[in-house]
Amino acid sequence: MKTGVLFEGDLKELELGLKGVRFYKNKAKYILGSRVLFTKKGKIRIKDKIDPENISETRSWFRDRVKGIGSKEASHFLRNIGFGKDLAILDVHVLRNMVKYGIIEEVPGHMSKKTYLELEKKLAKFSKKIKIPMAELDLLFWSRETGRIFK
Repeated sequence: MKTGVLFEGDLKELELGLKGVRFYKNKAKYILGSRVLFTKKGKIRIKDKIDPENISETRSWFRDRVKGIGSKEASHFLRNIGFGKDLAILDVHVLRNMVKYGIIEEVPGHMSKKTYLELEKKLAKFSKKIKIPMAELDLLFWSRETGRIFK
């Protein structure tokens, strides 16, 4: 694959570069849409969309406007770029541990925005109670479930 496809490639070039990834055709379209969303004066400006004083609202902005990203992915993205230490990354591994430790009764079958926020509040309360920061707690839960620490 040629260099620069992520930032400059057309749909076909992106699809070719993503081949082998699940839903590569959809993801190629999402990348094109995100380029438009984040480009300002010919440069990609993601940081312009981040409000460090209100990361929850920033996550909502990403979730609601970036095609292909939900609450979990937006939380993960923000955490990976140095924001959102108090946002939860609620995947099935974390949710199973939330059941195990009595934080919730069962893993939900569907995760709406409202459900995600409700579960995140419960995990935040538990996090505070046991004095383990949220960013460390969900990683601990995830690694207990998978047997790996991957950050």
